[in-house]
Amino acid sequence: MVERQKNGRCHHIGIIGGTRGMGEWFARFFEKEGYGVHVSGRKTGMNVKDMAERCDVVVVSVPMGATTAVIEEIGPHMRKDALLMDLTSLKRDPVSAMLTSSVSDVIGCHPLFGPQTGSMEGQHVVLCPARGDRWISWLRTILSKHGAHVVETTPDHHDRMMAIVQGLNHFNTVAMGIALSQSGATLSELSLFSTPAFKAKLKIIEKVFCRNPGLYAEIITMNPDIGPFIEMYARIIAEMKNFIHKQDGEGMTDLIEKRADYFKSA
Repeated sequence: MVERQKNGRCHHIGIIGGTRGMGEWFARFFEKEGYGVHVSGRKTGMNVKDMAERCDVVVVSVPMGATTAVIEEIGPHMRKDALLMDLTSLKRDPVSAMLTSSVSDVIGCHPLFGPQTGSMEGQHVVLCPARGDRWISWLRTILSKHGAHVVETTPDHHDRMMAIVQGLNHFNTVAMGIALSQSGATLSELSLFSTPAFKAKLKIIEKVFCRNPGLYAEIITMNPDIGPFIEMYARIIAEMKNFIHKQDGEGMTDLIEKRADYFKSA
């Protein structure tokens, strides 16, 4: 095991929730970089007090509903010269909890990819530096070294963007999946009539419904910024239903064309 030095001390990285999902992904990632990695799960691994005492960096990677409680458990044991960070899909509450419960440096981190991704190359990773500057350069460097596009922002701005990118997006996927399941058509029958676009959408729906539905449910329901976007979505659905009811193709076309410029600039 190659050991990295910082201020004369070896790097040891602890990951709470490192036995599955993104925690496991980052455990492998840091191990390949040569760091000493210690993981804990619900029933296995190092307890939080020992992890805080031994590790220079502690990463919290647990379901969103449990994140604040885990942070409040580990936070009081963190050293002032260490780093406490999280990998959850929301940043406002976890970052606030880390700042309140610890004296260490604090960085909120959200990798915008899933544990099935083979490499960080070309992926976006959001960082929300919240306290201290001892560790941010180290984290930026290691992520950029592996080809990640690092985006730095505030927890508030991150959560608002996630209300759209994840919340509204997954809301749409779940609604369509439920509608398909109630349509009366089997997947076998639909496959005979599927276009490439429909096949791609079915793969996304399958991922949400069959791999980790609890994660997507938390993303949709726990972001306090999602409400206005869902209300807007509902108004648009109502407007579109009206065009369908009247068989008004011109009205629907006009609705689409009015927003076309937004997508031309992408």
